[in-house]
Amino acid sequence: MAGYSRKTALSPQEVLARAQEDLPRRIGLKKTKESGHGATYTGEEGTVTLSVHRHGPFTEVTASTDRLRTSKMDYQIQKFLNLLPYEPGDEGGPGSGDPSRPE
Repeated sequence: MAGYSRKTALSPQEVLARAQEDLPRRIGLKKTKESGHGATYTGEEGTVTLSVHRHGPFTEVTASTDRLRTSKMDYQIQKFLNLLPYEPGDEGGPGSGDPSRPE
């Protein structure tokens, strides 16, 4: 129902490795399907499908969920995408409006 995208300097393999580490911990999702260009995670909160494709110096990451944009899962998927570094040397992380951002 909802879709999100982000460009990142990480390779597709690095994005998928971060997803495998972060999504089970953050949302309680388990990987149910995997390919060279994506993965699907399912859990109590719903299902998210990640698609990753390299285009020049960037990887385009698309996340599609089966929930409304206001769900807990969608919020956590947006946070996950924001943690991906945009440019080489960028650390990624919360934006200026995120209360968990250190000052």
